[in-house]
Amino acid sequence: MPCTWVMACAYAPSGCAVACGGLDNKCSVYPLSLDKNENLAAKKKSVAMHTNYLSACSFTNSDMQILTSSGDGTCALWDVESGQLLQSFHGHAADVLCLDLAPSETGNTFVSGGCDKKVNVWDMRSGQCIQSFETHESDINSVRYYPSGDAFASGSDDATCRLYDLRADREVAIYSKESIIFGVSSVDFSLSGRLLFGGYNDYTINVWDVLKGTRVSILFGHENRVSTLRVSPDGTAFCTGSWDHTLRIWA
Repeated sequence: MPCTWVMACAYAPSGCAVACGGLDNKCSVYPLSLDKNENLAAKKKSVAMHTNYLSACSFTNSDMQILTSSGDGTCALWDVESGQLLQSFHGHAADVLCLDLAPSETGNTFVSGGCDKKVNVWDMRSGQCIQSFETHESDINSVRYYPSGDAFASGSDDATCRLYDLRADREVAIYSKESIIFGVSSVDFSLSGRLLFGGYNDYTINVWDVLKGTRVSILFGHENRVSTLRVSPDGTAFCTGSWDHTLRIWA
């Protein structure tokens, strides 16, 4: 690995490469298929270079471009082969902590969240912020598009998850309870969009009914904060990663 503290990773759509980065301020892309005599480090490509830590990365709809966010307050789109900066996105007033690409059929947009308590929606072609929401009361650690692409959820250190409708241009739901006082590190939707999963810093996973706004389940098992969460592509399970050094599959 290029640095001792990796904060972001992403698979290429083809499954033939993986990107990662963190406190080294850059995004490195590694091929996953090598001849037995090839050295992995020698095949590494340093693609993105920020002026502060890399917080998130995501390939676009091909292996040829990658989107990054950084503690330098920017997001950027890069050409993987040449390492050339294709577009930069300026609009956050503090560290950008997370990003998510819209479903491919809905257009060339992505959403980002950060330490300025703002969530911005960007047009990847123009580099312009086309929508912005500022209803959280603390850092935004995670954002995830609704499966249809018409809305997105966010998770924050203010101990809430929130749902924003892009067509209505407003926040439409808050998922919280008075008993929940710890921050949300990661969010993701079920395949149908009916459930919202949130990983929390109190070692739990809360499951919310998106339409009713109620908690339908709370899952225990981790022994330290839940740092990441992702639903499987077929929707039958989800995986969580934690500071307890484990990955857990829930089904």
